[in-house]
Amino acid sequence: MSTKPPTLKQFQKRFPDDDVCLEHIMRVRYGQRFACESCGREAHFYRVKGRRCYECEHCGYQVYPTAGTPFEKTRTPLTDWFFVMFLFTASRNGVAAKEVQRQIGVTYKTAWRMCKEIRNYMGTVDGDRPLGGARPFSPIVEIDKAFIGGKDRQGQDDKAVVLGMMERHGDVVTRLVAGRNGRHVMPQVTTWVIEGSRVMTDDARVFQHMHKEGFIHESVNHGEKEYVRGEAHTNNIEAFWSNLKRGIQGTYISVSKKHLQKYLWEFEYRYNLRHAPHLMLPCLMGGFAKPARRA
Repeated sequence: MSTKPPTLKQFQKRFPDDDVCLEHIMRVRYGQRFACESCGREAHFYRVKGRRCYECEHCGYQVYPTAGTPFEKTRTPLTDWFFVMFLFTASRNGVAAKEVQRQIGVTYKTAWRMCKEIRNYMGTVDGDRPLGGARPFSPIVEIDKAFIGGKDRQGQDDKAVVLGMMERHGDVVTRLVAGRNGRHVMPQVTTWVIEGSRVMTDDARVFQHMHKEGFIHESVNHGEKEYVRGEAHTNNIEAFWSNLKRGIQGTYISVSKKHLQKYLWEFEYRYNLRHAPHLMLPCLMGGFAKPARRA
């Protein structure tokens, strides 16, 4: 199997029209045959002509594949939604709503909503898991803060504070936090980093007492131009910050605190699949949640 991401031509061949897109969502969420919630019999569901639904071959009970997905109640063609998802996985620095507006010919309001829903969905598909571990060969976790947006004005602390936690050669977890001090930062660290893990940070005051939380802690003193000391460094998480800031400043120009976490999920998703770029789109296309069954 190819490890290269799909080209635009391959994508368009795979999803040429709305009927193919709807069939894909139906089979991903429900499968080929499943028990009907109405009659209880194993059934194949057939497409209802002219509607985005399928009905049971036995009793005619109807299911709507897009219910509970980003495409629920949308009037925008599914091919447009799938194309924007393709753009999000093909880009490395994000996709602006204005670019979506130009590409598919919708209003800016529609394009912005599509991008917002897809970012939320990327966060759901990617998910998060605890990082590190107390075992001898568990990966080292790098922890750092980044400050996004705002103005560099003396006495005004209006930048958004983002905490990043990353396993070396592994996944990253980012969280928007209310402030830069310990009462905002440490609860996130203890939630997402396993107790007993080896953690590497810079010399920020908020990280100076991490050993009291049960972590094996080493730090580098950036104030003294120390960036690497043996295994102690934060180069990987700082590289992630560089990519994130380049995307925000170059593609999105400005991001409000209200929506920043959604953008973080977008960059997390692409980073966590960086070693398997050919899976970025299939995972997104196949990650639609299975519908909950009635009791």
